Amino acid sequence: MKILITGANGYLGRGIVKELLDKNISVIACDINVDGVDERAKRIKCDLFSINNPYEYFDCPDVLLHLAWRDGFAHYSDAHIEDLNKHYQFIKCFAESDIKMIACLGSMHEVGYFEGCIDENTPCNPITPYGISKNALRKLTEILCLKNNKDFQWLRGFYIVGNIEHGSSIFSKIKKAEDEGKLEFPFTSGENKYDFLDYDEFCKQVSYTAIQNKELGIINICSGKAEKIGDRVERFIKENNFKIKLNYGAFPDRDYDSKAIWGDDSKIRKILDNK
Repeated sequence: MKILITGANGYLGRGIVKELLDKNISVIACDINVDGVDERAKRIKCDLFSINNPYEYFDCPDVLLHLAWRDGFAHYSDAHIEDLNKHYQFIKCFAESDIKMIACLGSMHEVGYFEGCIDENTPCNPITPYGISKNALRKLTEILCLKNNKDFQWLRGFYIVGNIEHGSSIFSKIKKAEDEGKLEFPFTSGENKYDFLDYDEFCKQVSYTAIQNKELGIINICSGKAEKIGDRVERFIKENNFKIKLNYGAFPDRDYDSKAIWGDDSKIRKILDNK
């Protein structure tokens, strides 16, 4: 099997590339910069939206795993709307090729404000440019795959816990603040409950999902349970032996963040049980 991974040099891309390579999968890794990508992959430095006939350019992969996305942590960035048609046209080229499956990384922010467990049938009412664009691409990709008889996966990610400094998550920011010697980290109330998954487990779930085609459609990449963000961050600080303390209430909770939200893990459990 040969998998093309876009956004391969990103926070998630690096770990997912490594996980697939460790499974002896042939990986073509593409990004605007590939310096941090595992050297066992075929690394291609390029602007993927400027390539004509990307299927042949990327050596005719069996699977497209599309991770590339600008400003993923800046939910109101104009880039989400500006890039939407570029993502669509790129995926359309693959849908009209001989590729077997198209898998894209999604986000629980597609759902919008919701309290409770999210499954593949949960209605989506996104309320940020990021969520709106991801949800639109999901619908468009599904249509393209159905029209062209391609297997379709939408890997809906939740909250990722990792101490990689170059990331943009709350955990990466805390790691950076700790390394800078800061004693306090400004925080929210910490009361909202989310579905957290450790970085390595997230990469494992994505990789096992993308190399199988029994489970298709929307697949939650998740733990299947909710935990207070304050509790998870405190545990993260303890796990890493950090000295930094949380300054609760320094920031208000965001209006569009759900009070308690988590993913239905039934499909990912089937995948992992059959690996």
